[in-house]
Amino acid sequence: MANFTQKAIKESFIKLLNERPLSKISVKDIVEDCGINRNSFYYHFQDIPALLETIITEQADELISNYPEIDSLEKGLEVATQFAIQNKMAVFHIYNSVNRDMYEQYTMRLCKHVVGRYLEVAFKDESVSKEDKDLAIRVVSCSLFGLVYDWLSSGMNEERPADIKRVCELCKGIPEMIIERSKN
Repeated sequence: MANFTQKAIKESFIKLLNERPLSKISVKDIVEDCGINRNSFYYHFQDIPALLETIITEQADELISNYPEIDSLEKGLEVATQFAIQNKMAVFHIYNSVNRDMYEQYTMRLCKHVVGRYLEVAFKDESVSKEDKDLAIRVVSCSLFGLVYDWLSSGMNEERPADIKRVCELCKGIPEMIIERSKN
């Protein structure tokens, strides 16, 4: 029963978040939408920011577990933006709220996962120091993060994913070049 109630709370919250800004959603709105009492909400979540953090963390964990290997940055970018595309208004409401930092942490975590998995697949037979591999992951994940945030700040412009894909095409070889140089 507890998992059912938690799921109902999360689904109601995401539904409401797709309809209105985060600052306009109260615990009362959530419990009325999913048909539970306030005590049930507080049994599962301390407050709305805790609920938001749980949803974002679970979404990141799910995407990461669904994509243990990524063979291109383009595929990785698709993975990193999947939730945003499916929940466009909810993402805008989080992006424009005081809780933006949670979404930024989620996005950066996904970017680091995507790049890390890509580099592990691309260079599984290469001998590269952990320090250089970590630096390569940071450089490329920060670039992906910047592209994703540029896309979000443009209002998730529909032309931007094509631009981002083109940037990935133009940047092909950069992670490889970093790894190759680190061997010298």
